[in-house]
Amino acid sequence: QVQLVESGGGLVQAGGSLRLSCVASGRTFSSFAMGWFRQAPGKEREFVAAISWSGGSTYYADSVKGRFTISRDNAKNMVYAQMNSLKPEDTAVYYCAAKKGPWVERRGELYDYWGQGTQVTVSS
Repeated sequence: QVQLVESGGGLVQAGGSLRLSCVASGRTFSSFAMGWFRQAPGKEREFVAAISWSGGSTYYADSVKGRFTISRDNAKNMVYAQMNSLKPEDTAVYYCAAKKGPWVERRGELYDYWGQGTQVTVSS
């Protein structure tokens, strides 16, 4: 069992930055690929970014490529999302998710564990 807790959300003006963090419980964090997803009001959950268990591979949604960076620290059981040049359309609840196995994955239904989410609001 893995428990995920996100933090770092908040209110920011367009063009600003936020860094989301996700801490995972358990001793097998390095055996999971990790992902960030988001869900805006009235919309379906969408993929944001993913990172392989070693951190050697990353994958981004086109909408955030070049603005967001996913990273992880396996010694600390942490995964991060550095979000720069934020836009109002980035407003959503952001979720951290863990998937057994090494490879990056954009399909949310293949992830095994989810955090409770953290709200990001970008004002125009």
